[in-house]
Amino acid sequence: MTPSNQPYDQFSSSSGVLQSTGSFFSTSLFSPRSWIISLARHSILSVFSAAITTDHLTIFDSEGTRYYGRRRKGCNNVHLRIINDSFWLRILLSGDLGFSEAYMIGDIEVSSLKACMDLWLDNQSGMEYTFSSIVARASAAFSGFYNSFLGQTLSQARLNAIASYDQSNELFKAFLSDEMMYSCALWSDAEGGVCGDLEGGHRSGDLEAAQLRKIRHVLTKARVKPGHRILEFGSGWGGLAIEAARTFDCEVDTLTLSIEQKTLAEERIKAAGLEGRVRVHLLDYREIPVEFEKVFDAFVSIEMVEHVGTKYYNTYFKLVDFALKSRDATAVICSTTFPEPRFTGYQSEDFMRRYMWPNACLPSATVLITAAQTGSCNRFTLEGVENHAAHYARTLREWGRRFDQNLNQGTIIKDFPALREHAVYDVFKRKWHYLFTYAGAGFAKGYITCHMLTFIRPNDTPGRCD
Repeated sequence: MTPSNQPYDQFSSSSGVLQSTGSFFSTSLFSPRSWIISLARHSILSVFSAAITTDHLTIFDSEGTRYYGRRRKGCNNVHLRIINDSFWLRILLSGDLGFSEAYMIGDIEVSSLKACMDLWLDNQSGMEYTFSSIVARASAAFSGFYNSFLGQTLSQARLNAIASYDQSNELFKAFLSDEMMYSCALWSDAEGGVCGDLEGGHRSGDLEAAQLRKIRHVLTKARVKPGHRILEFGSGWGGLAIEAARTFDCEVDTLTLSIEQKTLAEERIKAAGLEGRVRVHLLDYREIPVEFEKVFDAFVSIEMVEHVGTKYYNTYFKLVDFALKSRDATAVICSTTFPEPRFTGYQSEDFMRRYMWPNACLPSATVLITAAQTGSCNRFTLEGVENHAAHYARTLREWGRRFDQNLNQGTIIKDFPALREHAVYDVFKRKWHYLFTYAGAGFAKGYITCHMLTFIRPNDTPGRCD
């Protein structure tokens, strides 16, 4: 079957949210909107012609069908149908952010979102080089038109509505493990490894086992012992703190800025009978009290430092140094990271920073290691570095399956009544589908990484060796 004869039902339909506005020729040929959309379309297709050298892309829109790349047996073959021609302007002016918005609101249909992400990353260098030149010119020329055409539309209002609807505990209960760890799990042969769900099938309880393994691995690397005091930045819902107190017999002070997380974490701590051993503080890490000085045996933080920002990395480690004992103390920091060549202190708005974690900034491992030395005045020694990126793709796939199985509109609207409207709820769901696929492809292709760094005090030893 030739590409142009591919059946339409291969697409995951999302056109129920928005009706197609049709071709730009449905309005006056010489209207400003028609002219700008036409120029945007021409610019984007020029990028695809020049940049796609790996895999194959077929695009269907009101002007016909076009093919890009080289189609070979077994290659990644993506079919993209344009439902609303505003897509061309979105992607021209906003790149991957514009693509994510088009997907969420139903301006496009794609045969496989994962395959589309893989195609983008497989042709990343050409895409970025060509786009950077065209987008810079187009943004200067057309940015004033963006809000006129897209800023106040019904679909744009739906995007604005779902940008902050992520503080519901019920939402996270739908897809996280029993421990409610919103971070990378560690998979072993017991679950079939990082591809076990693809090769041997998904099994109930695998995610719980992998997340518990991660918690225990972190605590073991932190060298905690019964009676130790642990300081944690980023409580989540108390999963690590509960395990540290229950299994490792430690005392934990954990910090969060989320009232929702604090409330549920304290409920879980009480249910575990650990009220006297785990304290949850609604507190910014920069406001830790003076009585925390040099009283902790270990510090742990799992995927919180992404929200610190380049400006405050030194302050972060200065306070870790302030809280830890001067001898026999360990710090373990886990973070999603950029590979060193991709890191920059200024990170422009993309899908993640617009719709998931506003103002987040991914560090690199080297940047964190340098900040640890600067912030602590060289009172830390790097003891270990681990890259868990290979484990994150499966974690995200597991979350996606649970999300589809467990998310209930009737439950979620109790916290967010606006999601009662089916169109908004559909956009909300596609946002999360996009996250799981987008991040999963990034980790699998090495675009982003996930490091665990362990620091000890100078002259401390990793363990007995003579």
